[in-house]
Amino acid sequence: MSEAVRLGADFADGDLEQWQRLALAVLRKTGAADDGTPPEAVAELLGSATYDGIAVAPLYTAADAAGLPAAGWPGQAPFIRGGSAQPRPWDVRQRHSDPDAKATREAILADLENGATSIWLDGIAPSSIPDVLDGVYLDLAPVVLDCGAATEDAARVFLGLPGDDKRGNLGADPLGWQAKTGEPADLGMLGRLAKQAPRHVPVATVDATPYHEAGGSDAEELGFAAATGVAYLRAFVDAGMSAGMALRQLEFRYAAGQDQFATIAKLRAARRIWSRIATVCDVPHLGAQVQHAVTSAAMMTARDPWVNLLRTTVACFAAGVGGADAVTVLPFDARLGLPDGFARRIARNTSTLLVEEAHVARVLDPAGGSWFVESLTDALAHAAWDVFVEVERAGGMGAALGGGLVADRVAATWQRRADRIAHRLDPITGVSEFASLEERRPVRSPAPQAPSGGLPRHRYAEAFESLRDAADGSDQVVSLVTLGPVAAHTARASFAANLFAAGGIRTTVVDSGRGGAVHNGPSPTVACICGSDRSYAEEAEDTARRLKAEGVKTVWLAGKPAGYEHVDDYLYTGCDALAVLRRTHLDLGLVAP
Repeated sequence: MSEAVRLGADFADGDLEQWQRLALAVLRKTGAADDGTPPEAVAELLGSATYDGIAVAPLYTAADAAGLPAAGWPGQAPFIRGGSAQPRPWDVRQRHSDPDAKATREAILADLENGATSIWLDGIAPSSIPDVLDGVYLDLAPVVLDCGAATEDAARVFLGLPGDDKRGNLGADPLGWQAKTGEPADLGMLGRLAKQAPRHVPVATVDATPYHEAGGSDAEELGFAAATGVAYLRAFVDAGMSAGMALRQLEFRYAAGQDQFATIAKLRAARRIWSRIATVCDVPHLGAQVQHAVTSAAMMTARDPWVNLLRTTVACFAAGVGGADAVTVLPFDARLGLPDGFARRIARNTSTLLVEEAHVARVLDPAGGSWFVESLTDALAHAAWDVFVEVERAGGMGAALGGGLVADRVAATWQRRADRIAHRLDPITGVSEFASLEERRPVRSPAPQAPSGGLPRHRYAEAFESLRDAADGSDQVVSLVTLGPVAAHTARASFAANLFAAGGIRTTVVDSGRGGAVHNGPSPTVACICGSDRSYAEEAEDTARRLKAEGVKTVWLAGKPAGYEHVDDYLYTGCDALAVLRRTHLDLGLVAP
């Protein structure tokens, strides 16, 4: 071609005001806005907020990032863009918790031979460590310990294994153990271990996942992690270590969730916070936080566990993009017990595919420069710093755990989260939405009991899954009584069937007919009328009256509340689905009154 390709040059430039007008026109059609709604209200109508109160706009422009501090260069303070100046694949770290030493050893060797690059021993007895690591080249494959109250014994055994070039982390996390169990933290452990360990083996892990699993927000997870890290720095310095050496003793563990942008921003914000702390310690060049990201245990489901493959893939991608140094992908069957070989294989291959085939690790900070990600990173860093300051004013992390500050904060956040889950505003695919009542779940050996006595361990799907468990084996059904032609009732009948399935309740479709009995045989205990607004105006009250006359205990109607006589309540988008299902379970006799 002799003429240069112009691509979009012939199109007029758009602006924010033009987008607002176009978006407002659509909102008016949906009923979310009216003729009096101003264009500037679009951001509020389409926006949302995080559990930290951070506003998330529907559209970001250069103006949103104009006043933000510079993110710097990768490998340089404030390390927002990563701790390294060179692209590199993340460490594929596999978790092992099976108390059977022989089975764990075989699983470890299989992992290391097939893509894993380090090992995380979670809860393995110190006496089993020589057996589970038999055959592992400890100078090539780092080993991270996580042994709770047995940390010093485990460290002694690990350090006593043959070879002087062991790599990994001794995993001392006394405040994390206090968070899990309520047992007072022994910070003196850190200094004792530092005297035993060679200089190239870090001593401590700051595990922030207990706060995530207790229901906490991203800012709470980051703020508590920073406060814990500072407490450990003080303990190392008190034991005679320099601030620079103390900083080298720490690795941080965070949860990577299914919200990819939140996870990316969380890891970037964590590095900015820790860089600030290193600067205050007069060693800003050592402020590159070492991060281990673990796909969220809270997001994992026991029902329809194969959907977890999608959740962990998104979380792993976000952790890699966010700059995590090591990533652990929990196997899809983690909620069912000890994972089998296939589940572990898929877990490690998730990282391998993203690194080797998708080339996610070829680019440093690929989300950097995104107006949304940069804005969210900045807002999250400020929110987390406020949490950190609150903890420090309360006397530090130990006092905040012992005095209830941490428990109270995460409990309040969990209540807000649980309410949104109940209303299906935070949907859980395969559980609260699109549940499969025909699923045949794999059977796994029981996993070891998790530590308890401290903060609770929540799973987002727990309330819905308890209802599914109660309904297993039941032959009770809810009758979906349809009004009018198929086209008029299909959408609402499908909506109702989907909602009841989230509680393990089957449905059957019945045409209401006109005038006579609705059911030819025995009437169900619960029925739901499904139709169009027009058919409701004409037939809803009569149909509900006939259902009541047949002995139906509870009559629902799929639609917004409208005050129809004989209708007990309504099903609609945003209703309290858990309350509906609990009431239906009670009506059907699936739970005791």
